[in-house]
Amino acid sequence: MYNYTNRERKDVKMLLTIDVGNTNIKFGVYDGDVLYRTIKLSTDTHKTADEFAVELYTLFQVYGIADDIIDGCIICSVVPRVTKRLKAAVKSVTGVDALIVGPGIKTGVNICIDDPATLGADLVVACAAAQTLFDIPCIVISMGTATAMFVIDENKKMLGGTIAPGVSISLDALTSHGALIPSIALNAPDHVIGKNTDDSIRAGAVVGTACMIDGMIEKFEKEIGQKCSVVATGGIAPMIVKNCTHDIILKDDLILEGLRIIFEKNS
Repeated sequence: MYNYTNRERKDVKMLLTIDVGNTNIKFGVYDGDVLYRTIKLSTDTHKTADEFAVELYTLFQVYGIADDIIDGCIICSVVPRVTKRLKAAVKSVTGVDALIVGPGIKTGVNICIDDPATLGADLVVACAAAQTLFDIPCIVISMGTATAMFVIDENKKMLGGTIAPGVSISLDALTSHGALIPSIALNAPDHVIGKNTDDSIRAGAVVGTACMIDGMIEKFEKEIGQKCSVVATGGIAPMIVKNCTHDIILKDDLILEGLRIIFEKNS
């Protein structure tokens, strides 16, 4: 295992990136532009800054990361109750004042929607990464609590997109509102035509979402009049993408990469 404590302190320049989602908090530790370690915690809005600090310090100890070699941090968050506490925790453990993605931060993303302030920080960051790392025009798909699809044109303008309920949210709604519909583990079925209730639900959730994404890609490309590269991120993305007919690039660490890119623009 790569041990950060074995490096000469004068050569170390580590960046801590933090993506706060509704379900998980994902940490990425960068040495320059190389991502050496990712760590994931469950998002808990009840934890105090001190509790986050204890968890962060413990994780650093477990993975051999010396807290004094972190000299930069950037956070994007869709959970405001966690943001300030996590920022305080980072300050407590590393002594670093974290940047928060929001107003006043240079992202390099030209957001061409009615009210740019309403666009989630995670989507801004994903677009910043996509337009830097992939060919444009580009369609960015983020699969989490929501399934969000946004398009960046050849001039690096983020034109807008669609937001639909995420697969897990949709599945929870179906099983909680249908008295005879069982709760199931989410995985792709072997066949689209289900022979039992469980397989039929899985087919609808997984293959149905894949079909929606394929259809939206076609409509996006028709509306802008160009073929697009397509990149997807999110924990459930691999399961969905393999059922899509379009070529879609999987990039699990897209938001962490975007945070690194934005940090460099602001440092």
